[in-house]
Amino acid sequence: MQKVILYYNFTPVKDVELMKLWQKMLCDSLNLRGRILVSPQGINGTVGGDIDDVKAYIKSTKQFPGFKKTVFKWSEGGRENFPRMSVKVKKELVAFETYDDIQIDENGVVGGGTHLKPEQLHELVDKHGEDVVFFDGRNQYEAKVGRFKNAIVPDTRTSRDFKRELDSGKYDELKDKKIVSYCTGGVRCELLSAMMKQRGFNDVYQMDGGIVKYGEKYGDDGLWEGNLYVFDSRMGVDFSDHAKVIGECIHCGGKTSNYENCALASCNNLVLICDECTQDPAKLYDSSECLQASQRIAPVVQ
Repeated sequence: MQKVILYYNFTPVKDVELMKLWQKMLCDSLNLRGRILVSPQGINGTVGGDIDDVKAYIKSTKQFPGFKKTVFKWSEGGRENFPRMSVKVKKELVAFETYDDIQIDENGVVGGGTHLKPEQLHELVDKHGEDVVFFDGRNQYEAKVGRFKNAIVPDTRTSRDFKRELDSGKYDELKDKKIVSYCTGGVRCELLSAMMKQRGFNDVYQMDGGIVKYGEKYGDDGLWEGNLYVFDSRMGVDFSDHAKVIGECIHCGGKTSNYENCALASCNNLVLICDECTQDPAKLYDSSECLQASQRIAPVVQ
């Protein structure tokens, strides 16, 4: 049996190159695949493989003093969901460009939002109703196929866009609301909630363990709707056999959670498209411009 784990831990790492080498050797020795980021801020990873090897990885990783309390979230999948084992060093764990603004200590992100367990989230919503606002900490690709009911979805394509969005003033009316930031596994919300508090949002929370932990607890019978987008070959996961489909095909408007890479190799965009429309090669492009560019490269034979 194989499994995928998601995890992160904000803690100071002095020698990131040594950490990178250790993690790469450990994963290779256990025949794991996935992606790990190492930063002076800590570690963030998604790896998959045989369940006994994954457990051995967890045990070894927790031996690093700063990683003892790391929470590992389990998900369906395995080694084959990843093309290789990649371990990279980055300046920050999430590219919010806040490394000069946010402090990390042995307890994690300084000044972040209050962590809420899934059941605590429900208690907050039951008590305060419409005064609770969900704020999506992911990009729009992810939010189009799954999100919390009535969530605010910022106009973002990358994490770098959040600073611009928060500084724009368009969310200032929410500063006295109870804001619940959420993301896939929780790592982005650690920083996003701190960014929001620095900008005058007074009552900020973050989903402890992210959507993954919420889905483990409530599946599709709570406040979540749709498919959880993931950054590997699975592209998305459902929490149950009755998950609601909220994504809409860009061509016909039909309900779908299916993403395809734009057929133009130089375009990095994803196309949200239903199964029926995928049968038309001309619809596998993000835009008419991409289709025209492709035809200039390799004209369609009539």
